[in-house]
Amino acid sequence: MADPAAVASEPPGLAARRIAADLLDGVLRRRRPLDEQLDGAGAHPGLAALADRDRALTRALVAMALRRLGSLRHLFGLFLERGFPADAPRVETALIIGAAQILWLEVPDHAAVDLAVRLARADRRAARYSGLVNAVLRRVAQHGAQRLAEIDSTALNTPDWLMTRWVQNFGADTARAIAAAHAHEPALDFTAQRDPAQWAARLGGRVFPTGSLRAVVHGPVSALPGYGDGAWWVQDAAAALPARLLGDVHGKTVADLCAAPGGKTAQLAAAGAHVTAVDRSDARLDRLRQNFARLGLAAETVVADAAEWQAGPFDAVLLDAPCSSTGAIRRHPDMPWLKRASDIAALAAVQRRLIARAAELIKPGGVLVYCTCSLEPEEGIEIVADLLTRDTRLLRRQISAAEIPGIGEFVTPEGDLRTLPCQLADADPRMGGLDGFYAARLVRL
Repeated sequence: MADPAAVASEPPGLAARRIAADLLDGVLRRRRPLDEQLDGAGAHPGLAALADRDRALTRALVAMALRRLGSLRHLFGLFLERGFPADAPRVETALIIGAAQILWLEVPDHAAVDLAVRLARADRRAARYSGLVNAVLRRVAQHGAQRLAEIDSTALNTPDWLMTRWVQNFGADTARAIAAAHAHEPALDFTAQRDPAQWAARLGGRVFPTGSLRAVVHGPVSALPGYGDGAWWVQDAAAALPARLLGDVHGKTVADLCAAPGGKTAQLAAAGAHVTAVDRSDARLDRLRQNFARLGLAAETVVADAAEWQAGPFDAVLLDAPCSSTGAIRRHPDMPWLKRASDIAALAAVQRRLIARAAELIKPGGVLVYCTCSLEPEEGIEIVADLLTRDTRLLRRQISAAEIPGIGEFVTPEGDLRTLPCQLADADPRMGGLDGFYAARLVRL
């Protein structure tokens, strides 16, 4: 723990950089998801002491570093003859934090260099390399932008295994467009309980034909107009589509499996369904309950493994299965550096168990919507094809472009839904794109 007297005398901004370095180390050295370190029981203890502005800077700095990590490591390779010191991993972290500020954030070069050097000096093993940190970052300030302009940053910022898969599945041009969409912090998307146009105007955003609204906002979400009144909830425009594929659910019984954090559950409840939200994490369901209290909505919550849960039958089931999240990198830039190619097969095995159980929970004539925020076919269309082969009581009910305004470009030849991060392009990259979701709709005979 840092000495209180030393912390009190440290220069402005150092605490935010130190916490940013800790968060980055958590992702890169300990494979801890960034969201887990930012919020909830596992949040970094130092975040609570930061002012809102410094807390926002910390998150923005880590997110930028992760979005451009491949480019930064390539750049350091040009300036470090012997690579990073193997005995002091904090050296790389300090360099990443410093360079991200110099190249992409509005921080004076001298301040970024000085604070990064202080980060190195504060670490027992990295302290003797503080001169190296100073020298490399000065070279970054002088030559970094020019060197970056000479390289293929889009490819470098995506791990090779992911880019190879996307080229194979979507073609080279679309793969590059997907990777490019991850380079910018996206605006926030909202689902409004009523009158999305009014809330788009109040939040300074716009409404999509699908009904979601999007705005570039500043400050804590809890301070935005309408939050305290439960007028809306944060939900990516793509994530808002699967629940709508169930059609009119008013008065129907619906099971929402793997429900937390609850955006889809809220859609179903707001549409008048009798919803049972199932999740294996009580902590995550507690957050759902808190959101529902704010929104004035009601749902039954059940802590259970959805693959083993016995209940129903229901009129409809929505399964948003745990997945590799390769479609959600825009909002979760840590994902490419946390996941490995081998994770996909393991997750697909879980998904097959979940969808098989979900199929048993619906009544004859009932509807099952399966979805994931993955771009990988093994976690989407192949899961559905396998189920349809094994369970002849199920048929695909094709999705049509006329069902939901604005979804035409997302409907596949098979009649499923596939969104890509590079779609909904906009001149302002923050206002373009959406999560990469796959969804299929099945009916039980």
